Amino acid sequence: MLDKFEGRIIFYTGILLSIFLVGLIYAVTERNVNVPSCIPYDKPFTQGRIVQIDSNTYQVFYMAKMWAFDPAEVRLPVGSKVDFYLTSGDVVHGFMINTKNINMAAIPGALNKTSATFDKPDIYRVTCNEYCGAGHQSMQSEIIVNYK
Repeated sequence: MLDKFEGRIIFYTGILLSIFLVGLIYAVTERNVNVPSCIPYDKPFTQGRIVQIDSNTYQVFYMAKMWAFDPAEVRLPVGSKVDFYLTSGDVVHGFMINTKNINMAAIPGALNKTSATFDKPDIYRVTCNEYCGAGHQSMQSEIIVNYK
């Protein structure tokens, strides 16, 4: 038999869980928040690269390592749809694209993926937001979207 207090705790926990799930669904559907996914892979990549799939679709493979992102600069046309793949060669790093609401962790032995569309010309800064050592403050990259 449940105690009155335990029943209340379970009830309020269910309400909080429901609010969290509704908020998550709202963020993904209405606010277009892209939830990154961790995908399995056989062979980790060891160098960053950019792969053009068609005229507006790209895959960018980012390798985070002390204290840089590879590639250091990505140039894209306006309207590009990009799949970002991220891994780390040494320690845990952060990967945040300012003004695009993208935030992932670069973890050794794991491959994270997220997608974004770049609709307007700008210089999007990629920064590491996970303290990764003495040179952490200079770990940056740029995504330059400036041509059609």
